[in-house]
Amino acid sequence: MIRLNSTNVLKKSNANTNVKSKKDKKLKDEAKSNKFIQQIVSPIAILIIWEILADLKLIDTRFFPAPSMIFHSFINLLTTGILLNDLSVSLFRIIGGFIVGAVPGLIIGLTMGLFPIIRNILDPIVAATYPIPKLALMPLIMIIFGLNDLEKIVVIAIGTFFIVLMNTAAGVINLDKIYMDVARNYGASKKDYYLTVALPGALPMIFTGLKLGMGMALLLIVAAEMNGASSGIGYRIWESYNIFDIPAMFVSFIIMSILGYVFTIILDLIEKLIIPWKHS
Repeated sequence: MIRLNSTNVLKKSNANTNVKSKKDKKLKDEAKSNKFIQQIVSPIAILIIWEILADLKLIDTRFFPAPSMIFHSFINLLTTGILLNDLSVSLFRIIGGFIVGAVPGLIIGLTMGLFPIIRNILDPIVAATYPIPKLALMPLIMIIFGLNDLEKIVVIAIGTFFIVLMNTAAGVINLDKIYMDVARNYGASKKDYYLTVALPGALPMIFTGLKLGMGMALLLIVAAEMNGASSGIGYRIWESYNIFDIPAMFVSFIIMSILGYVFTIILDLIEKLIIPWKHS
């Protein structure tokens, strides 16, 4: 009899747990749905208010054209092929500069984090060169590489390099010492230190550096393309300024913001795939 009662209690407990799990899942789904709606509604509301203010002449449409004018300019740039050409050129420079800067930043950052001697040698150099504004280096980079894609890739690479390097080194340095001790006790080789200790342990900081580096790449591409370029999003902004085509300028602003959003989502997805425990 007692055994039967225990079984019933266990069944009721499991049933309650299932009901609670379903409720929790439902609440989470509702929260996600509400968040999605809020994220969609807020920018639409801003656009509607902006359009109304422009129609009522409550804002100066010479500098803040109505969203409908910007959309018309977007369609014009899209159908003439100018927008896609600018976008493809800028993407090539952004991704090229990001990879050229991030890969050595990652390797040198891991090395600095693992080996104090290397860190002592390179730390003063990094500390002295990082604060130099990357845009201030552009004239020198132009002289060395000329006015071409390589010059713009180098500018972006320099900006990305330092951010990835410092975050990677910090990630390795802040690793729990016990991981290093375990690796040493098991006779890990230098390659093992890199691939099985430093790299996995520093991944959260590395991704932080990559995201910041991508943000820096988007900032620098605009400045880099304003000088000595004949296409690209940055060039289009400068060209729009020269001919006072403000709607086209706003189209370029929006494209840059979309690029930033898309790159952030891509890096977030990669981060979730590689280090799922961070998001658990």
